[in-house]
Amino acid sequence: MSIGQSIPRVDAWEKVSGRAKYTDDLVDRNALTAKVLHSTIANGLVKKIDTGEAEKIPGVVKIITCFDVPDFPYPTAGHPWSTDPSHRDPMDRRLLNKRVRFYGDDIAAVIAEDEISASRALRAIKVEYEEYSVILSPEDAMKDGASILHEECPGNILKHTSVEDGDFEAAIKEEGLLCFEGVYETPIVQHCHIETVTSWAYMENDRIVIYSSTQIPHILRRIVAQALGLPWGNVRIIKPYIGGGFGNKQDSLYEPLNAFLCTKIGGRLVKLELSREEVFCATRVRHAEKIFLKSWVRHDGRLVARSYKALSNQGAYGSHGHGIAAKGTNAFRQLYNDEKARKTEIFTVYTNTATAGAMRGYGTPQAVFAIESHIEDIARNMNIDPLEFRFLNMMPVGYVDPFTKNVNRFDSLRQCVEAGRVQIKWDEKRKRYAKQSGNVRRGVGMSLFWYNTAVWPISIEISSCRILLNQDGSVQIQLAETEIGQGADTVFAQMAAHTLGIPWQKVHVISTQDTDITPFGLGAYGSRQTYVGGAAVHKAAGMLKEKILTLAAEYVRKPVSDLDVVDGNIVQISHNNEKLVSLEELAIDTLYHIEHAEHLTAEVTAQVKSNAFSLGCAFAEVEVDIPLGKVTLLEMVNCHDCGTLINPKTAEGQVHGGMSMAIGFGMFEQMLYVPKTGKLLNGNLLDYKLPTILDHPRLQAHFIENHEPTSPYGTKALGEPPTVPGASAIRNAVLHATGVAVNSIPLSPHLLFTEFKKAGLI
Repeated sequence: MSIGQSIPRVDAWEKVSGRAKYTDDLVDRNALTAKVLHSTIANGLVKKIDTGEAEKIPGVVKIITCFDVPDFPYPTAGHPWSTDPSHRDPMDRRLLNKRVRFYGDDIAAVIAEDEISASRALRAIKVEYEEYSVILSPEDAMKDGASILHEECPGNILKHTSVEDGDFEAAIKEEGLLCFEGVYETPIVQHCHIETVTSWAYMENDRIVIYSSTQIPHILRRIVAQALGLPWGNVRIIKPYIGGGFGNKQDSLYEPLNAFLCTKIGGRLVKLELSREEVFCATRVRHAEKIFLKSWVRHDGRLVARSYKALSNQGAYGSHGHGIAAKGTNAFRQLYNDEKARKTEIFTVYTNTATAGAMRGYGTPQAVFAIESHIEDIARNMNIDPLEFRFLNMMPVGYVDPFTKNVNRFDSLRQCVEAGRVQIKWDEKRKRYAKQSGNVRRGVGMSLFWYNTAVWPISIEISSCRILLNQDGSVQIQLAETEIGQGADTVFAQMAAHTLGIPWQKVHVISTQDTDITPFGLGAYGSRQTYVGGAAVHKAAGMLKEKILTLAAEYVRKPVSDLDVVDGNIVQISHNNEKLVSLEELAIDTLYHIEHAEHLTAEVTAQVKSNAFSLGCAFAEVEVDIPLGKVTLLEMVNCHDCGTLINPKTAEGQVHGGMSMAIGFGMFEQMLYVPKTGKLLNGNLLDYKLPTILDHPRLQAHFIENHEPTSPYGTKALGEPPTVPGASAIRNAVLHATGVAVNSIPLSPHLLFTEFKKAGLI
């Protein structure tokens, strides 16, 4: 059986040998080149664009400005379309913009015969602006007198929501409660996928064909059509192999503009590829958040009531908008069980920074950094062991969320904490590092995390799967759930093999998605692949197996109920699985039968109306050089209950990748803007500090396999959870080492030196 085996990735050879073809590998080298002219102000209006000199440059084919594009506002977020207008993503984007909202906004585009001509033309275009004052923080954006970025959003507030569970005011009046409060901040960061944002487009008759490095081909088709005012069927999206996305490519980025450009030159092939600097400033980033927490606690450590207020920096355009901060509040509401009441209030606010969108963890890394830092601070101030404090207050077994109807069926959090406690030698090191002095000190810290699987009931969850039987007894499998480097194709192959009863080597996964051919699905996001896609695979493979056995019964003249498929052979169950005929022989006979030839295939849609908690923790050990303000990460352990593991090795790889991203979030990464101009200071891989191999300790991944009953294969979210708890675990380890609670990240030497000096350690 293939489930639970660490089989090699089905795309491994193609990728390591260099044979895998990515979007840029496939484009005709005679394609025209498009380049975007970005604004050199952060807030204002384009008054005039002079393209006269640029048009004279040899090789320039056409120049399109913000005054030449149709006025179709459209959403960019990679979510399924909602038939309810109140649940749709913000429709605040246009192909090119007269109203400039960030430094780097798209105001014109050049189409040329080559990159040099296009670049020269960009430099020759003259732009006249009306400039307004720059707004970089939600606090400034909400002030009276601040310029309004989107007229439909007074106070620059995209959305404001508040929720109260229980009688909050009555709860906090209980006699003898201790009150703790803190303010926590997280930065703007970039995804830094290796493959930059690239696409190319051309026309076939009246249809537009786009090859794109995207996570969401079927959703992208709809967005491109909306942006151009076309019937959705007039757009075809093809997604080859993709070199990473992490949520940035769960957005419509430059595909609508690329499609429009090709229509303006008679449908000729146009390639639009962003530079690394453009990816930084002009695609999507993680939302920076400022989170205010307040907790009322009994002397025995029991949480009675808590409040959570967040200001989420949306940047210039809506993208995924309020959903990011909203998901963070779910972590607040569900990770810990307040005895009486809780209250949340969140603001998502437009500013003149890069547009914030989806990024691995989808709002929970920010929320969990604040929540778990705050929990650690309370436990420390009350002199309660931080693990015991969490055991006392964390989500109990049997908890049912009133909105999602998720059930916490297992003691996953405690199981994961106990496993991590042993792996990092928590008790021993907490004692050893309890009373340190000197300039170099060590500490251990930890953090819980909460995540859910897929997005039901917030949004629809469906996946379609097509499987067909080949003449040699192998199968081809096709889904719209995209492989973006995480190993989805491999686990789909294992699932199909398991259900069909054939060796995994006999499953050929079609990795390229093509909206003209691939059955409908929503793509890669929400840690939904194995859960939702797995439901479709299970349903399609079951249907195909039923067809196979029906034909086999006729072929071998045995009852269907006494037959099964084992290791690629039709066997008789009552005779100890005796082989009757190979699947290859049956497939050939069926396809070439002189009387009733038939091509065996199954295509189904699975709509999933359930969800599942994915829970766990991270532990970190650090060494802190106080005078240098330097943190060295010595060891890191992540423990997860992600249900039954389909492929342990790829699961471990997912966790290691997520831990690495958490290290960057907690210790190194931050996009910095010039306050007066709004220009990005460090929008490249030299000045933007990513962790290298020298900054990584030994990373350990441990799994608690509680079979998830709502999944046909017992699995649930793993793609995003590993990146959620790392930053707070590192922060809490620094607190243990130094006694200094640092409430913002990244924990850079600049910040730590200031905090240590303030605390009297320097």
